Amino acid sequence: MEKQAIANLKHIPFYIEATIKLILVICLCSIIVYGQSLFIPLAFSILLSILLLPVDNYLEHKLKISKSGAIMIAIILVLGVISGLLYFLSSQIASFLQDIPSIKSHLNEHLNTLQLWIKQKFGISNSEQLAIINNATEDAKSSGKVVIGETFLTVTQVLFEVIIVAIFTFLMLYYKHTIKTFLIAVFKKEHSIAITEVLNESKSIVQKYMLGLIIEMGIVAVANSSVLMIIGVKYAIFLGILSAILNIIPYVGILTGIIFSCLITLTTSNHLSEIVWIIVGFEIVHFIDANFLMPLIVGSKVKINALMTIIGVVLGGLLLGLPGIFLALPVIAILKIIFDRVDNLKPWGVLLGDNAALKPKSKLQKHIEKGLLKKNKNEIPLANEATVVDMFNPEIK
Repeated sequence: MEKQAIANLKHIPFYIEATIKLILVICLCSIIVYGQSLFIPLAFSILLSILLLPVDNYLEHKLKISKSGAIMIAIILVLGVISGLLYFLSSQIASFLQDIPSIKSHLNEHLNTLQLWIKQKFGISNSEQLAIINNATEDAKSSGKVVIGETFLTVTQVLFEVIIVAIFTFLMLYYKHTIKTFLIAVFKKEHSIAITEVLNESKSIVQKYMLGLIIEMGIVAVANSSVLMIIGVKYAIFLGILSAILNIIPYVGILTGIIFSCLITLTTSNHLSEIVWIIVGFEIVHFIDANFLMPLIVGSKVKINALMTIIGVVLGGLLLGLPGIFLALPVIAILKIIFDRVDNLKPWGVLLGDNAALKPKSKLQKHIEKGLLKKNKNEIPLANEATVVDMFNPEIK
């Protein structure tokens, strides 16, 4: 009976099968959108628990700390680092707000220059421009109370979600063996090896991605801050760290960081040449980051092509907002691992992957590879996918 049902399913027309799959995707997206209050902290807790696995194992097995104590110490360490970063950013913002009188004077100078340019180019008089600005100001004042209320709700919601993420992370680390046993047992026995491989490789990929991202973000923050300090920009460290955090968002983050840094510089300086140097400096840092730091530090076995990366980031933003943007890449990497091990889904794995290895190699690449092969002929070969991050990833027991 079961074989007959499977045979009937194989004869379903393509358009009916495609419609069913599309309906399933729509239902899944709807569940994610309406259940984001649960899925967002759950997803972040999964990533955080995977990142803290080496720390938890070290505290529990090497230092012989109790299971609950090891997990609590690991979570407290992470919360301490995050709290320190938030305190630094908030103190810099407070310092920025204290300079509002100076900022207003600089803005007035730039505004006068802009008004003169608009008047010359478009023929709009200063009085007409002021009328437009006054209307916009009145609208902003009328909605000021609403904005303050929404800001208060946002802050309280973030604090609540941080507590929920900490609780979820603790429970996932505490019941990690139970969760792994369940995921293996829920599928048929013949798939247990493949499921174990997917779980282990997903864990390795997420650890490399998260830890590598932290290291890369620190290097970019130092580089950005150094560039801004050399130029003489005020709040150089704050803007450098903020730009490094925004740089986590692929392709869009660097542009956002440049725009934000330029806008802040305009409010604190009269020299437009600083804007040009900021753009040049940040682009040089981004070039080094994209071509050397990212492949070396954040490199992993799963390569996602640029098209799918952008689509994933946009889709994550549409479904879950800003958290979806940060969760997009780890989720795509895990999906790539799953797709590569399921026969019916392997074409999707090919679509997500970056098939750079299939491209014809240049003569220079062949010459370099030939020289490396001769040099390492009598040496023990290293793992092909080894990265700098591997040194920081002890084997998980």
